[in-house]
Amino acid sequence: MLGQLTRSVLGSSTVSKSSISTTESITEDLEEPSYKRERLASFTELRVVRAAAHETIITKEDLEKTIEIKLTETETLELFNLPTVMISVESEEAEKVIKRNKNYEDLCKNRVGNDLYVERMMQTFNGSPKNKDVQCDKIIMEEKGVMATTWDLYDSYNALELSLSVKRPVMTTASKTNVPPRDREQRQLGSATDKTSEASSLMDIENVILTKVHDNEEDQSEAILKSDNFHQDLFFMERVLMENVFQPKFAAYRQLPILKEPEPEEPEDFLEGETLEEAEDEYKKEEEEEGEIHAEESTIPANLERLWSFSCDLTKGLNVSSLSWNKANPDLLAVGYGHFGFKEQKRGLACCWSIKNPMWPERIFHSTYGVTTVDFSIGTPNLLAVGFHNGTIAIYNVQSKSNVPVLDCSESPLKHLGPIWQLQWIEQDRGTTGDDKREILVSISADGRICKWVIRKGLDCHDLMRLKRTTMGGNKKGGEKEKKAEALISRQAPGMCFSFHPKDTNIYLAGTEEGLIHKCSCSYNEQYLDTYRGHKGPVYKVTWNPFCHDVFLSCSADWGIIIWQQETLKPFLSFYPTTQVVYDVAWSPKSPYIFAAANESRVEIWDLSISILDPLIVHVANPGIKFTTVLFSKQTDCLLVGDSDGHVVVYELRNMPTASDSSRVLENAPFKKI
Repeated sequence: MLGQLTRSVLGSSTVSKSSISTTESITEDLEEPSYKRERLASFTELRVVRAAAHETIITKEDLEKTIEIKLTETETLELFNLPTVMISVESEEAEKVIKRNKNYEDLCKNRVGNDLYVERMMQTFNGSPKNKDVQCDKIIMEEKGVMATTWDLYDSYNALELSLSVKRPVMTTASKTNVPPRDREQRQLGSATDKTSEASSLMDIENVILTKVHDNEEDQSEAILKSDNFHQDLFFMERVLMENVFQPKFAAYRQLPILKEPEPEEPEDFLEGETLEEAEDEYKKEEEEEGEIHAEESTIPANLERLWSFSCDLTKGLNVSSLSWNKANPDLLAVGYGHFGFKEQKRGLACCWSIKNPMWPERIFHSTYGVTTVDFSIGTPNLLAVGFHNGTIAIYNVQSKSNVPVLDCSESPLKHLGPIWQLQWIEQDRGTTGDDKREILVSISADGRICKWVIRKGLDCHDLMRLKRTTMGGNKKGGEKEKKAEALISRQAPGMCFSFHPKDTNIYLAGTEEGLIHKCSCSYNEQYLDTYRGHKGPVYKVTWNPFCHDVFLSCSADWGIIIWQQETLKPFLSFYPTTQVVYDVAWSPKSPYIFAAANESRVEIWDLSISILDPLIVHVANPGIKFTTVLFSKQTDCLLVGDSDGHVVVYELRNMPTASDSSRVLENAPFKKI
């Protein structure tokens, strides 16, 4: 700096513009007097001024002097000023603001209900509205979810720690001592920044990898959750869990020994101290206890023990209208849910329940009309026939998961015009083989028709019988004149139930709303073979005895249960245990003497070999619940009871009397004994 200044002051007076550098020109400007600087027009037009003789020479002391520079604040330009509504408590105006707020609160409190304040309306001018539009790119929003499992987290954190441990520099104490303190601090700061940068970069890489992995997992998870194999695995897993939960109940249903949970084993030190005599004493005590339990059970009368119930949220509040076992799979049960009254009609439901899972049905078929009857096919057990309250019939394939019926008669011109009260698959010509053996579907309806349906291209309908009303005939006294027959409103008699003979499928019984039971033949569709008169109300159920093929059972709305013999038109035995409607009856598949009946308030089990006056077992329903259907299990001593709340309860028949000669019963033998 000194050389440059001496050159600019002491040098020659004639210097060209090109030979003067930028730094020299700037220093010359700094050292020139103020009156000479004003004459300079610009930096491009520099002039060389000859140094005056009286100018002072800058010395080294002048250069080392301290020069003070003062910076002053310019005026503040306010572009936007928004006064605050919040004031600090420590400010000077805080007391005034608090006092003013308190006065305003008092004013608002005193204003309510004060006559001095009157509400007035006034009209003000509304400010002119302005529309402002802003154009920008469309904002696309997406929802994303990430599922991270424990092993994903473990692997990602392990990979991060491994990478950090490998790249982490190892510094020894000797190197630390050789480095100066300032350099050491700088290196430590640099290493810390390097570590943070490495960690952040690794975290970014991990995040990118994890997002890609999770995106792939999301795509795969949707495919897995919708796959048939996954649903099948869940199906079997659910059954395994149900087997574990209901193991004692399932064992009692199948009449198998109940497995007890093993007790925790004692330590070996205690086992070594036990002697053989103590073990024998314990074994004897266990045998005595088992003998006492068996003796107590023998003294307990016959009863119904509840095992479980088939019910779920879908069936709650619906009436159980029909029960049917599958002919090939004894663990599969079809249940129809509907209502019998015309004013009580709600949605309908047909469910296929399995003994292996009492908590949820295997198949669910929804309907807008109530289901009145269901039945499985004999020749094709995967076909389920369902009758509805509006007179239609639908046939479902239970092997398929589709809710659409494979056959439907809703568009048939010959469909029923009233509710279908019963459906049944019948095999005709059982003694033949080949093409001559065929299966038909028979239905009875409130429109007075008994129809058979044959599966060909669709459902072809043919009338087996048109039920007609009959007048009460009888012997009249000689002096009594015959009265004129009353006019009938309708010639058709609504049908309620039917039952085909177990041996001769050409003969069947039909119960009507009049209280009559007609014996009919498939060969004649104009007249009845016989008419059984005994009931005073609609006949809800008629069924043949599976052991004595000339005996059948019926129940009615007149509170009665009647046992009939085929050759006798009058009742053989009549039972009127209660003053309530009997909805359903069923014969036991193991004894010709035992049958079950369901009325509004209780379920009764009758054993005719013990008593014909009182039922053997009476099970009373809960308040507000009505029993509607009964069905015996085919292979075990259990009874299924449906009620008006959508429950199908499974009961075990306990301590039932054994009939020694029941397996060697001939036809009519038990009733000859009675």
